[in-house]
Amino acid sequence: MTARSETIQIDIDDEQMIGTFLSPKSKVPGVLFVHGWGGSQERDLERAKGIAGLGCVCLTFDLRGHTGGRGIALSRVTREDNLRDLLAAYDRLLAHPALDTSAIAVVGTSYGGYLASILTSLRPVRWLALRVPALYRDDQWHTPKRDLDKLDLRDYRSTLVRADSNRALHACSQFTGDVLLVESETDDYVPHSTIMSYRAACQQTHSLTHRIIDGADHALSEPVSQQAYTSILVGWITEMVVGERLSIIQSS
Repeated sequence: MTARSETIQIDIDDEQMIGTFLSPKSKVPGVLFVHGWGGSQERDLERAKGIAGLGCVCLTFDLRGHTGGRGIALSRVTREDNLRDLLAAYDRLLAHPALDTSAIAVVGTSYGGYLASILTSLRPVRWLALRVPALYRDDQWHTPKRDLDKLDLRDYRSTLVRADSNRALHACSQFTGDVLLVESETDDYVPHSTIMSYRAACQQTHSLTHRIIDGADHALSEPVSQQAYTSILVGWITEMVVGERLSIIQSS
């Protein structure tokens, strides 16, 4: 199935974020990608193209402050700013005419996974894929993210955090859809304990799939690690999203 590509502008606080819609031609599931801190939509685009080819509307976008353009500087961006960016992108995806609004998947990486978890408490999400989701204390929410104490974050992430003490984990504890949790074996930023905090929080999910990419670091620096993640994600999307659509068609 060939995907159509359309560059779009997402307005937020008198500023604009640039995004890219990739979509097939009938009412189909939607997949929203959220990149990590300091990243961009660039890496998500290739995976989105493959998933759009399966029959999904995919939206990738650049969080404000992350592309060096006009608007908020990265040094001043807060979690509140970027959560509002994510909400604006979700709402834009929901407005796409080809979309089945009851079938939304969100794919978040690191900081984007943290924001994606919180999103599930604010908007309907059916499927949630988290690769090396980061974790932050709830306090200093309006402090520029770059100013957060890195040593404190390292200590916080090295412990098992209870779901009732953290906004992102609490959202996961209330989520009833399907979850994919992807861990990097040699991650220096998001350790195994953080992944287990997310896993322990997911008590009401319809299903939970946990995968570890052997030898991979946080950024998936090696091509083989990138390929492994792509294979895991596309396989899961195919099983969860496309598989359900096919069962609906066959039963109708």
